[in-house]
Amino acid sequence: MDIRAIKNDRGCFWTNHAKYKLLEYGLSPTAVKNVIRRPERTEAGIAPNTTAVMRRKDTKKTKREVWAMYQKLGTKIKIISAWIYPGVSPEGKEFFIPEDVWEEINQG
Repeated sequence: MDIRAIKNDRGCFWTNHAKYKLLEYGLSPTAVKNVIRRPERTEAGIAPNTTAVMRRKDTKKTKREVWAMYQKLGTKIKIISAWIYPGVSPEGKEFFIPEDVWEEINQG
């Protein structure tokens, strides 16, 4: 998949960080949208006014969680980041967000 193939639509806006994370982890935009629509766990994101959601993606050999962090902007959703956590993440723990993502969040 190419980063140019990940397009904004009428319901979602993708940050560049999120697009690169999709490529890094081999996730599809549809998979991330499904996590946001039907999460198994919801937590407050560490960035202001954000929500982090998780959905399990287990196989017989591995346990993994697909996470997405987003921000609601009126009727649109701004997807800030997406990642795969190996194993089972502890509840209520904060995740690290790089400085370039903070800059993109603060730009609005």
